[in-house]
Amino acid sequence: MARVLITGGAGFIGSHLCERFLAEGDEVICMDSLLTGSADNIAHLFADRRFTFIQQDVTTYIYVKGPVDAILHFASPASPVDYLELPIQTLKVGSLGTHKALGLAKEKGARFLLASTSECYGDPLVHPQNEDYWGNVNPIGPRGVYDEAKRFAEAMTMAYHRTHGVQTRIVRIFNTHGARMRLHDGRVVPNFIAQALKNEPITVYGDGTQTRSFCYVSDLVEGIVRLLRSDYDEGPVNLGNPVEVTIQQFAERIKALTGSKSEIVRRPLPVDDPKQRQPDITRAKRILGWEPKVGLDDGLRKTIDYFKDRV
Repeated sequence: MARVLITGGAGFIGSHLCERFLAEGDEVICMDSLLTGSADNIAHLFADRRFTFIQQDVTTYIYVKGPVDAILHFASPASPVDYLELPIQTLKVGSLGTHKALGLAKEKGARFLLASTSECYGDPLVHPQNEDYWGNVNPIGPRGVYDEAKRFAEAMTMAYHRTHGVQTRIVRIFNTHGARMRLHDGRVVPNFIAQALKNEPITVYGDGTQTRSFCYVSDLVEGIVRLLRSDYDEGPVNLGNPVEVTIQQFAERIKALTGSKSEIVRRPLPVDDPKQRQPDITRAKRILGWEPKVGLDDGLRKTIDYFKDRV
């Protein structure tokens, strides 16, 4: 790719992408407002002369001097805690931020990859979810600010592809975990691990029968890079681990892996919380030759080790 811009590059997934491209010899420009990202995630990269950090809100403008070969647009609050506390910023980065990033891709002749989400499927009526399913989203519910921001971003990405000939790729990311997740970001993995390591009650929302599928971050990054370099530009591609577990099972797994004495307790299910989440990765297998390699327990052990020093 030679010169890569990653918006949201100081976030959880973005920072791993910065590492990956630097490891492959590319020059990386990391752009992040640090609203939910952290300079700590990229501090170890500052010594590399091929790495540049720009602190900037991508909803205002984007200027990058010189050539850009690829833009990966990962800027966005991405956890329920974030987008419920920052609803306007979430909508703006999905709309205005995507518009600015696509405009730069058009100007530079760069390939553009949008980080979309399984939340585009909402509380799905189709299971597992494939890319042809249009979703079941409540546009005016509390989660709608994130869901609809990403759905709009997908629509704008395809509009730039069809109207301006921008080379575009869209990845729909399912639950991912690994080092550099924020401890208090409200997602189930850091929540359960932190509670387990402290021997505090592990809070399961609802009756625990709702399902999720968890992908380790190194697998996700591999899929993203393959998609960016592929010739596939016809629409979204799911990336995630199709191994489905209930939230109750997941809580018990975390408890066992941490050796915790925590009890598992129930709390009311949040509004519009999806009952099922499992990716159909047939398309990723076919066009990218990709599927997850890291087993759930192996990935969780690595994530737990990361959090042990931070709880």
